[in-house]
Amino acid sequence: MTWFVLLAATLGVVSVAWLTRALWRPSTTLAMTLAVFVFAVAGLGYVGIGSPAHLALVPGAAQPPASAAAQTPTAEQVVAMVDQLAERMKSQPDNAEGWLMLGRSYVALGKHADAVAAYRKASALRPSDANLLADFAYALAMANQRNLQGEPLKLIDRALAIDAVQPKALALAGTAAFDRRDYALAVKYWEKLAQTQPPDSAFGRQVQPSIAEARRLGGMSAPVAAPTAPVAAASSAQVSGTVTLAAALKGKVSPNDTVFVFARAVDGPRMPLAILRKQVKDLPLNFTLDDSMAMSPQATLSAFPRVVVGARISKQGVAMPQAGDLQGITMPAAVGARGLKVEINEEIGR
Repeated sequence: MTWFVLLAATLGVVSVAWLTRALWRPSTTLAMTLAVFVFAVAGLGYVGIGSPAHLALVPGAAQPPASAAAQTPTAEQVVAMVDQLAERMKSQPDNAEGWLMLGRSYVALGKHADAVAAYRKASALRPSDANLLADFAYALAMANQRNLQGEPLKLIDRALAIDAVQPKALALAGTAAFDRRDYALAVKYWEKLAQTQPPDSAFGRQVQPSIAEARRLGGMSAPVAAPTAPVAAASSAQVSGTVTLAAALKGKVSPNDTVFVFARAVDGPRMPLAILRKQVKDLPLNFTLDDSMAMSPQATLSAFPRVVVGARISKQGVAMPQAGDLQGITMPAAVGARGLKVEINEEIGR
């Protein structure tokens, strides 16, 4: 079971938000919204092996041993673990949880056609699992050139018939309606989705621009906002500064290489609390990271007092660190710090 938990934790480290960037309309905000749910099921415990606390990836959970947390598996190691799971499933064809884990693993790696095959086996064994059906619909749409119509939409409808407030199904249903230019229905689904989240959460804030865009395109007036209490210290839950590239490394990059800027808790989960994606041509870069850039509503800058801020250049454009990437990390700083200086000055060893 140890390697199973390691795989789930590793998938939590993978920044799935960036694997789905710019894939879903109507906005990059909604892309992040959908990615949050992909991340949540892959890394926070909807994997058939325990609760979020079991994986120690949420605030207040028991943390893994320091030696394990310090080791960030490479992309090759993650692929090997997924291959190991796929091989194991050949002798366990009736293990629904194993197929589910395999499907979510393939999604995290961007192998959507393989994910569809795994989800199809899982759904045959657990046809009334709304979470599984929503994940299946997402993978199938991605495998079908990001098209939610047809079988993906039927899966979404099945999921909502089982659980009318299944968050990922609501998000996808709204996107499908938006694609058909049924903006009123998109608003209906997304507003219902927003109601499932605390209004001051990062997730709750992320879906609002998509609702506003659907209202605008559908010629619908904005609803009258109810009085709300001010969010205390919201502006302080951020870090800002500048990212530069060391002169000695400029010959190793291209203008279109991807730059990830991220903040990670000093004492907490290994996954980023906030992440920003740019390109080398944007350097030097002034940045601000805040709760709106969180990958999960349960892991935000406002939940931790101290962070390290890093920047990494990836030629492959993937969020997991790989040999040959260039990076730079700050010393620990308090959340709310300004004027941080991140110099990308080292190459990750091969």
